[in-house]
Order: sequence, then structure tokens, then C-alpha cells
Amino acid sequence: MIGYLKGTITHIFENACFIDVNGVGYRAIVSGSTLGNLTIGKETMLYTYMSVSENDITLYGFLTQDEYELFLLLITVNGIGPKLAVNALGAVTPDQMRLAISQSNMSVLTKLPGIGKKTANRLVLELKDKVGTPGDSDVMAVTVEDTTAPQGMAAEALAALQSLGYSEQEALPVIQKQAAACDSVESLIKAALRSLGSGR
Repeated sequence: MIGYLKGTITHIFENACFIDVNGVGYRAIVSGSTLGNLTIGKETMLYTYMSVSENDITLYGFLTQDEYELFLLLITVNGIGPKLAVNALGAVTPDQMRLAISQSNMSVLTKLPGIGKKTANRLVLELKDKVGTPGDSDVMAVTVEDTTAPQGMAAEALAALQSLGYSEQEALPVIQKQAAACDSVESLIKAALRSLGSGR
């Protein structure tokens, strides 16, 4: 199994990237949070998980060991495969996911892509005692809600980018990354477009 890849990011796609390792290009499926922090031409290390099925071999990549380890926990739950796990991690940070599970916050868990009520119940039942608890739970509880359902400036910017053909999975991480430095919807849209444009 490939534990990690260290090389140069050469291409960025909607939910994946190419990373060149000594002249060999590997395609890795990545979460939205990892995707939003990748830069073409930059040397990067991705923690990787190789999913092998009868007809397919897929690499999943993560910028942080924290996200990688939580991914490994998620796929131990019955009904959660690698694709579902990586999509769920793209909607919230690892700490936000831990908090939602440890507090049995079904309203947050059922908003995650592909997670229904039954799967959310299994997440809580099987992982509540394994995920640990983030430090500042009051702040994190609010952040989870805000991340799963963009509000205000972020929501308006997301709607504008979707009208231009970008998917929520592609645009939302970039919006979240740029929002703190922007003071208007217009400036946020422009910043997000610059970032998205550099990745295409």
C-alpha cells in the first residue's frame, strides 16, 4: 500500500489532482478541504489510501495526517466507502466532524453529502468513543452549522459561482478559504474566481 506521495501538483480537477513523483503522474481523489489548499507547481505531500476493488484501483489523498486518520476511521463504518467518506470530509473539517459525532449532532451529520439518518446513526454508534473531542466545542458547534449551510456573503458568492458552471464541491472550499480576507460579495467572487482559474 502507498502510504504517501511527495511530488509536484501538475493538474487540479473538480475532485482530484495529478501529482508528479519523479516523472510518474499519480491521480488522487481528494476532499474539498484538501483541494482548496493545493497549488499547481508546488511540491506537496499527500497521505494516501489505496482502494482496490475487482475492477478498479483508486488513490485517495489528504494534505494532513489528521484528515487521513479520520478518513480511515470513517471507512470502518458499515455503509461508508472511501468515496462517501472523502465527500463528507470535504464538507467539514476533521474537528467539526469529530464534534458532530461525539455530540450525536444528527442535524449536522445528515447534511453531509451522502449521509442519511441510518448512516449518521451508525457513525455515532460506532465512532463516538473513538473520534475524540475538539477543544472549543461552543465555537466549533457554530462553525459546523455554518460550514454545512453557507450563509450571507458565502452563500451569495456560491450561488454566483454555480451560475458560472462551478459545482458546490469545487467552489465552496475556495470561498471558505478566501472569505476572511474579503469585505464584500463582489470581492469574494473575484478572489474565488482567481483561485479557481489558476487551478484549471
